[in-house]
Amino acid sequence: MRVIVCGAGQVGYGIAEKLAAEQNDVTVIDSSPELINRIREALDVRGFVGHGAHPDVLSQAGADQADMIIAVTLYDEVNMVACQVAHSLFAVPTKVARVRAQSYLQPHWQDLFSRDHMPIDVIISPEIEVGEMVLRRLALPGAVETVRFADDKVVVVGVVCEPDCPIVDTPIRQLTELFPDLGAVVVGIFRGNNLFVPHINDAMLEGDLVYVAARREQVARTLGIFGHEEPEANRVVIAGGGNIGLYVANALEQRHAGSKVKIIETSRERAIDIADGLKRTVILHGSALDQAILTEADVRHADTMIALTNDDEANILTSVMAKKLGCRRNLCLINNTSYHAFARALGIDAHINPRAVTVSKVLRHVRRGRIRGVHSLQNGSAEVIEAEALETSPLVGKPLRELDVPDGIRIGAIYRAGNVIIPRGDTQILANDRVVIFTVGGRVRQVERMFRVSLEFF
Repeated sequence: MRVIVCGAGQVGYGIAEKLAAEQNDVTVIDSSPELINRIREALDVRGFVGHGAHPDVLSQAGADQADMIIAVTLYDEVNMVACQVAHSLFAVPTKVARVRAQSYLQPHWQDLFSRDHMPIDVIISPEIEVGEMVLRRLALPGAVETVRFADDKVVVVGVVCEPDCPIVDTPIRQLTELFPDLGAVVVGIFRGNNLFVPHINDAMLEGDLVYVAARREQVARTLGIFGHEEPEANRVVIAGGGNIGLYVANALEQRHAGSKVKIIETSRERAIDIADGLKRTVILHGSALDQAILTEADVRHADTMIALTNDDEANILTSVMAKKLGCRRNLCLINNTSYHAFARALGIDAHINPRAVTVSKVLRHVRRGRIRGVHSLQNGSAEVIEAEALETSPLVGKPLRELDVPDGIRIGAIYRAGNVIIPRGDTQILANDRVVIFTVGGRVRQVERMFRVSLEFF
């Protein structure tokens, strides 16, 4: 696939890195010579210095032969115009744009991005995507990762095996014997720096991060089996009143009548501005790194401290301080992937990487075959993919035990006619089933081939 990426910042770099690693033909455009030089030296991509929305630059980058343009510069208007030019002058089939300003995304303006006006096929709003991820974590505080598939009927959670986990050292095959009616499947384990699909005789060890695919109504029970029975968070303190913090507070006000939310914001003007738009949320002006402000926010009685500022170090320190002051749990935004490896050692219960969330959203539209959803795990070490099985798929019509599924791939759930089927050896996949699959990064292409018809190869 030929892809043009406009923007070589953190998100653009992450997208280009992932696509280039999968042997796509990638070209990156950015106005910064330094960023283009960096990406040329590090990745197998072409780089052009220029304005991503200018026709001559797009032409030089090969837009007339591109299958997709992904515009993720810092400016919404550049992203939108780049997609418009790519459509009008070069007939690029698929156009993806990052749009951060919520004004463009209001429901009553949704016709703006139609084919007759500004033809953008996929709008990515990092604030909304990350905000929803935060809300899912709050709903299931025992999980460090939460992703939903199959019309929200299947949930993939990441759960840590703490020292008091009741099933530590238990082989996976025994889980079925111990809990025969449990609608869940262990699909992956992150141990040390290795993410792998376990065999049925493998045991889960203390410190493992275990990924489990479960029916939505069985998630709480599944977490309980791992020793995580924490109640849903109702008392929340948010550090950072930016777009994400405001989105989370708004959603909590609307969806959870009993929630008590406080926002700590360093900018007085921003604090006043967001206070006008919120009804029950308490706004505190000050720094979340100030212990006096955290005490004023009554963080010691809070269920969760959420650090959502633009500063990774401030988010980490705020989360650690809140925990030391008595807050039950913390959750913070960390952009720098080098911090992820030792986040838990610092006392971070869960973290969210905004770049990974955005890249996952893009991958859904890059993957070939009938792909309905994609979520990237551990900096691309693995993916959870929801795909629709076609009649020509090699998975259709045979018991799972007879399928030649390579190591590194695990079927977590099957969604058929509104019902979730937890796979067993005699389960058969039928045409039009939606299958949730966990795959290590090196097996993604094989998963794609499983869900493609012959015509889609060309």
